[in-house]
Amino acid sequence: MTPTRTPLIPREALFGSAERSNAVVSPDGHLLAYLAPWEGKMSVWVCTLGKDDARMIAHDPARPIPWLAWQGDSRHVLYLQDRAGNENYHLFHAGLDGSPARELTLGEHVRCSPLVVDHWYPDEALVSLNERNPALFDVIRIDLRSGVATLDTENPGDVINWLADNHHVVRAALAQSEDGAAIIRVRDDATSPWRELDRISAQDEIFPSLVSFSPNNRALYVITAKDGNAARLVCYDLASGGYDVVLDGTPYDVSGAYIDPATNGVAAASILRDRLEWKALDDRFEATFSRLRAMMHGDIAIPSSSADGNVLVVRVTSDTGPNRYYVFDRQTGEAALLFADRPVLLEYTLAPMTPIQFQTRDGLMIHGYLTLPVAVEPKRLPTVLFVHGGPWHRDRWGYDGMVQWLANRGYAVLQVNFRGSTGYGKAFLNAGNRQWAGAMRTDLLDARDWTIGQGIADPSRFAIFGGSYGGYAVLTALTFTPEAFTCGVDIVGPSNLNTLLSSIPPYWKPLVKVFRDRMGEDPEFLTSQSPLFKADRIRVPLLVAQGANDPRCKQQESDQIVHVLRANSIPVTYIVFPDEGHGFANPRNSKRFTALAEAFLAQQIGGRVEPRHPEEDYEPFLVEGA
Repeated sequence: MTPTRTPLIPREALFGSAERSNAVVSPDGHLLAYLAPWEGKMSVWVCTLGKDDARMIAHDPARPIPWLAWQGDSRHVLYLQDRAGNENYHLFHAGLDGSPARELTLGEHVRCSPLVVDHWYPDEALVSLNERNPALFDVIRIDLRSGVATLDTENPGDVINWLADNHHVVRAALAQSEDGAAIIRVRDDATSPWRELDRISAQDEIFPSLVSFSPNNRALYVITAKDGNAARLVCYDLASGGYDVVLDGTPYDVSGAYIDPATNGVAAASILRDRLEWKALDDRFEATFSRLRAMMHGDIAIPSSSADGNVLVVRVTSDTGPNRYYVFDRQTGEAALLFADRPVLLEYTLAPMTPIQFQTRDGLMIHGYLTLPVAVEPKRLPTVLFVHGGPWHRDRWGYDGMVQWLANRGYAVLQVNFRGSTGYGKAFLNAGNRQWAGAMRTDLLDARDWTIGQGIADPSRFAIFGGSYGGYAVLTALTFTPEAFTCGVDIVGPSNLNTLLSSIPPYWKPLVKVFRDRMGEDPEFLTSQSPLFKADRIRVPLLVAQGANDPRCKQQESDQIVHVLRANSIPVTYIVFPDEGHGFANPRNSKRFTALAEAFLAQQIGGRVEPRHPEEDYEPFLVEGA
């Protein structure tokens, strides 16, 4: 019986390359750079605002380009690229004249993260780079004219993040002590010694985030949960060390800030509740955000703006349509649509995402989202519990290709911000400590029971599906409670927490204390939390997907549990992509995987299936035998 008569949305529309995305306006306000496909890979394009003169200026034939930014001169674009999913991102420099892109960060195993690229100092960039020590990121100053890179600030061994002031002087650092405390260090100038501005105990903190210096460089904005339950935006006086609370969204965390490039002032900050909310902190931006709220139907973000702060690129996210990018003129208050990233989706009816909440067995209030297939009575539907990764992350409202794919195939889709998720304050986050296979797992079971109790889900057709920690959640659900779900889909999920911790990438080493505090560190305890050692309890079909170059959850994590399952004659389908890492960056692989997963879910719980296309052939990547 067909669950819905709404047309099937092709996998190509959902998981093929976006038509355009990641729009950023040039500092002079005249040009737009964005990502769009060329020969099947997302590449860097540039056009003049208001003109049809787009041209491609950078392309990698092996892999999609994931990130770009303008150089401050408005004549060059910077972009990042890794190799086959290894997450060793290098920085490249491309001119508008069509000359070949230049690599700025050499070395096979280095990982670069841009810190400062702006119009104030148009010929230089500050980046963090782990060339000297794979586990530590120093600050490197790159002359963008010559390409010469010089060491600017050396990591003493515990710094996780850096922040430069408005004169491009590195003057703030976020470090972690051996006992897990967060340390905020500052200095007066490039030659002054570092001093401790604040130290926040591990038990009292959602790890802070350095935001910006004040326009006069005498104060530092930080998002921190110090002295409160939720993360707040605070402003430290660098001379006295005291701070004032600028924005408090309790019980929700402050999630970000928008910096006015014209003044370097904090113009607004955001709180992610069930939906994203912005609060103007500068009176000059009150009208801007009011106008945007009135004009835009969805949640807004401002990924870029011109140097004078007058031309904004606004991204609007909706649950029932593709992401849309607009250019907004603050002086006139007018907006013009630049593009929708997947305009083909405008031809289809997408499923609304509804915020939900329920109480767990121990009385904790949990929030999440429920997406129901369109034009289907919400009674005893085949259901997919779609578990987010991290786990120090959260699901949020808006367009999600995986969710829309599942709903379109006839499934109710349940997303749960289980304890240990971010966004709901430190008590909620810390409630997940040492609970990876404990209360975090039972929160998911309680979500399952809530959906069944509402009459929405058919308990005999209930799948669990997730990636990274979500993949681990799939494995723990099927091993700890073998009868709770009909089947499972695990993408790059760890199966043994001991081997996961022992193989943490070098660049995560400063955060090992966080992992051990939140996961546990005793080998016997970690063994008890690891589905690998209970794999013989699995009774239902399982699909496992893995990237061969994953630096976080290495292929060993999937290999070892698949080996046990096959040794015990438990049905498991295993697919490994040789050119992927922690997830799927190549659209062709996304389509191959979803074609396989779609057929798997339909066989197990009865949804709809789009016939497989020749370019979605996944057989070469299936791993057979034990």
